[in-house]
Amino acid sequence: MSDVKITRALLSVSDKAGLTELGHALARHGVELVSTGGTAKALREAGLQVRDVSDLTGFPEMMDGRVKTLHPKVHGGLLGARDNPDHVATMAEHSIGLIDLVVVNLYPFAQTVARGAERREIIENIDIGGPSMVRSAAKNHQFVTIVTDPADYPELIAALDEAGGSTPLGLRKRLAAKAFAATATYDATIASWFAFADQQQLFPATLPMVLQAPTVLRYGENPHQQAALYGHAGPTARGIAQARQVQGKELSYNNYNDADAALELVSEFRDGDPACVIVKHANPCGVAVAGTLLEAYRSALECDPVSAFGGIVAVNRPLTAADAEAITTIFTEVVIAPDADEAALRLFAAKKNLRLLLTGDLPDPARGGFTLKTIAGGWLVQTRDNRRVGPDALKVVSRRAPTDQELADCLFAWTVAKHVKSNAIVYAKGGATVGIGAGQMNRLESARIAGWKARDAAGKAGWPEPRTIGSAVASDAFFPFADGLLAAVEAGATAVIQPGGSIRDDEVIAAADEAGLAMLFTGVRHFRH
Repeated sequence: MSDVKITRALLSVSDKAGLTELGHALARHGVELVSTGGTAKALREAGLQVRDVSDLTGFPEMMDGRVKTLHPKVHGGLLGARDNPDHVATMAEHSIGLIDLVVVNLYPFAQTVARGAERREIIENIDIGGPSMVRSAAKNHQFVTIVTDPADYPELIAALDEAGGSTPLGLRKRLAAKAFAATATYDATIASWFAFADQQQLFPATLPMVLQAPTVLRYGENPHQQAALYGHAGPTARGIAQARQVQGKELSYNNYNDADAALELVSEFRDGDPACVIVKHANPCGVAVAGTLLEAYRSALECDPVSAFGGIVAVNRPLTAADAEAITTIFTEVVIAPDADEAALRLFAAKKNLRLLLTGDLPDPARGGFTLKTIAGGWLVQTRDNRRVGPDALKVVSRRAPTDQELADCLFAWTVAKHVKSNAIVYAKGGATVGIGAGQMNRLESARIAGWKARDAAGKAGWPEPRTIGSAVASDAFFPFADGLLAAVEAGATAVIQPGGSIRDDEVIAAADEAGLAMLFTGVRHFRH
């Protein structure tokens, strides 16, 4: 059986958008409308004849509307297999009429939670009858059409008009699949609220996670891989997934990954001075704060101009024409900013392949939440690394305390190191990175690479010496031996910030004292893999 004639429809919706148009379309095809409460009232006010569900069941709505559709004459009419003689006989015996179409959208549970309602109201907005009807109708999609989204009303109306009041099996299959996804999302939202908000569990026995509305990407990390971007079904912090793309080519998997890394880092400075972050392969290759965005961009670019080619630029202030002109002097894949003025937009428009993303407010770097990583056979789940360290949390462990400038550079370097892949070493001076060593298997090599990059940048710029001279250096984890620290001394660093906690801390501190370095312990590690 393919096409099914719609003779009776049951409508019960919390979202009334498009309801009267749908009601009139059904009436035009001679469909009997059965409804409840506010839905029936809205249909009647539109001039439509409606049969109350209580008339269908022979029972009144009761218990403040909690019980109205949970009845055999509803679910029997939905679940009866019309090609099964036993089902047909049972329906006839109990005077159960067929229901061919169900139009339901559920109580606004997520919206009720989002506006901060009291627990009692939240519980009352857990729909029971609605999901039951949705599941019954979707299970029996061979004969019953289920619609849960007002956005699908036009397609339903078009199908009815084309087939003389019938729906095709292909449409019913698609709508049934969407219906089960809707109830799964709804249940997961409720389970999440109970686990995290109501019961204050950190890692519940079941972790409900619902992702929606995929954007299919051209390919994944590599061309032979397939990929898509999903968004969270419920409330979430604004980020790259919610940014408005003003121009440029479609974002790739790697663009999203790199852009997210850039946005997370620049958000660390969202309440501070103008800041610029340049990222390549999810690692920062230049970061700076300054009096203006233009100065911050130029300073960040000076750290590693070679790696910045084809990189991602993120800033914490709206872009002006001067900023856009500077950024577009080299090939840049993606630019991320809270906003941009009209002059900046015109300049970016000349670079048709450049992707410009406007985020509005930057995300809060101290927000809670989780990060997830797949492993073979499971998922690793952890709380976000949202720890931030201020001056009061630092411990001076060297004989010499840092100067005010060294302290500022240490804190800046530490903030950047948090976002560099381990093992991470970051040199900073005057509010800018001057050398970054990322992702090495030992800390000594990261320190050496950062120093080498600083010397290379000095050579290309024609500076008399690398900017690591007189810099502060940050290490994302403790120095297990003094050799990494000595590489920083060789690069010209005069202050160091690190977690501490090695069994050889005394040896490392002694090496710092011998070299005249100021050393600070944070007591916090920032591994990133």
